[in-house]
Amino acid sequence: MTQAEHTAPERQAQAVAALAEAIRAAGASSGPAAEAAGPDAPRTDEQRAAAVAAAAEVLAAGGAPADLAGPAVATLGEAAGEQLREDPWAVLALPGVRPEQADGFARGLLGPAAGPGDPRRAAALVPWVLEQAALRGHSAQEIGEVAAALERLRLPDAAAALQEAVVDGRAMAFQEELPGHHGNDEEEPPTRTLLALERLALAEESLGEALVRLQSTLVPGTEAAAEDEDEDEDGDDAADDAQDPQDAEAEEGAPAWPATPGPAAWEAAAAAAPSSSATALLRAVAGSALVVHSGGEASRAELAALLRAADGLGLRAWAGTWTDHGRTVLAGLLDGSPAAERLATLADLLGAGGPGRAEDGTLALDLLVVPDAQLLDVELAATLLEALGDGTRLVLSSDPNQLWSAGPGRFLADLVAAKACPVVASRTPDEGPIGELVSGISIGELQPVDAPDKEVVVLGVQDAGEAVHRAVQLLADSIPRALGIPAEQVVLITAGHGGGAGTRALNAAAKARLNPGPGAFGGFDPGDRVAWSPAPGTTLPGRVLDGGAAGLHLELSDGSRLTLSPAQTSRLRHGWALTAHQAVGRRWPGAVVVVPGDAAAGLTRQWVYTAFGRAERHLSVVHPAGPALAQAVAERPAAPRTTRLRAILAEHTGQGG
Repeated sequence: MTQAEHTAPERQAQAVAALAEAIRAAGASSGPAAEAAGPDAPRTDEQRAAAVAAAAEVLAAGGAPADLAGPAVATLGEAAGEQLREDPWAVLALPGVRPEQADGFARGLLGPAAGPGDPRRAAALVPWVLEQAALRGHSAQEIGEVAAALERLRLPDAAAALQEAVVDGRAMAFQEELPGHHGNDEEEPPTRTLLALERLALAEESLGEALVRLQSTLVPGTEAAAEDEDEDEDGDDAADDAQDPQDAEAEEGAPAWPATPGPAAWEAAAAAAPSSSATALLRAVAGSALVVHSGGEASRAELAALLRAADGLGLRAWAGTWTDHGRTVLAGLLDGSPAAERLATLADLLGAGGPGRAEDGTLALDLLVVPDAQLLDVELAATLLEALGDGTRLVLSSDPNQLWSAGPGRFLADLVAAKACPVVASRTPDEGPIGELVSGISIGELQPVDAPDKEVVVLGVQDAGEAVHRAVQLLADSIPRALGIPAEQVVLITAGHGGGAGTRALNAAAKARLNPGPGAFGGFDPGDRVAWSPAPGTTLPGRVLDGGAAGLHLELSDGSRLTLSPAQTSRLRHGWALTAHQAVGRRWPGAVVVVPGDAAAGLTRQWVYTAFGRAERHLSVVHPAGPALAQAVAERPAAPRTTRLRAILAEHTGQGG
């Protein structure tokens, strides 16, 4: 090893330290104040066609696929072609484009002038590295890690590129105490410098402010207020002679004026709850605007008890579920209760299918319950909390052992770690062999369970090819024949899309077995099971009805139908097999979990717990013989994520780092 190789890490550390000091001295933690303007989208079909054609011409000149022209216009705007000609590395902003491809495109346009130190290259690489970190779940990155990533991409002066990115607003920089530091009061606490994309930094700041706002604006009811409401209902209040304007609004169909039950009413509802865990949850909600509730599948009964009680107290209580399946499960638990009419998916809740909006634009409700809240990334969580009016109660329910959000951040885990609100842990266990199995996994143990009715079956295989064969055999034949669960109610779950036993291989084999066909409509045939992703992190199962010139006609799992244009089918996959992240928020009567041997090293306890927990009545596990699966459960709880929310909440609550 040369002397230069010995000192390279030292030089990088010195450069990063100098940059961190420059950021600290400049007070850069506040970041840019102005929001970046979005791209100018074409206003008509003709303008879009012209913009796509211009972008395609530039892409072709640089040797890039013309198929990128549409995404280029969608991402960069109407002037995408001109922008790409002036700055070839702007192509890195397009989905799926990697630095080596952008470098090749730049050389195709600029020739020898396209060097690794080009300022335009540096300007594009910094946000690209942060975007890649976001895809891995990080809402921020330590500055040294970003610098190291840039050096691996052969950027000559990573520290200068980072400083320039902070100055021009492509990244925001923050100083914060190292997490877990417990020095004495006289010591200066060690700090770290984090870099974040503006949208993620602002989302976490917004979350911190919204959480504090909800807690500080709750006005608990009093017994006097409850008595006044009783008098109003009985018609004994002399003030009834002069009708309240709010009552007039209610008569015209506006939401009822919020009830304000007092402590005695809350306590009576808690005492009548069907379980001790439900009682604890009701008492926590009575005294706090923000409550975290945790538990397994069986703990959803406690949420139903809360919604029933809130309805009895006169509160406008709604639940916002992650999926239509979650809504159906909660509706079943509320069967016969008026509260069952106030359930919606989060997408509908924030759209037009929820409780409606108050005059200030916030959701017209008093209590919102959110199951599967661990799946909220920081941007969706910020959107949701910004939609809640002052004084709204919010219950975030989760299974803390499941996978975190597909998008960046660990919202709920940070909220719990910051001790910013009451946490009610359910004591209601998930029953049966599958419940026993996942309960053991949650504490790091993968042990055999007694399954007299074949609720759990484990099959060892030698390689990926055998894994695919056995999984499809279970789906198409063994489970339907032996257990009476139709193939349509069985899902295949695996670790990723690629590889010998990923979703692509499993779906191809399942289609050949269950619905063979030529793929007449963009690779799909009527009867195919599909998974539609209208947005990153969102997967809607369905099936193909038919197709034609207008597009592909689908029926989704909630019974709704839609037509996808040929361009939209790029986000459609066959759906016999899903990844665990695609399957979260749903359960199936039968599940076959395939653990590819080439993916075992990257598995975590979270992944195994989530995948195994998708089964309601039967679980088959197909994996190579050996200790890899048990080691993942015992030794790798979760892939770490770097975030800022815990520090933000600590600042707001005065708890320090």
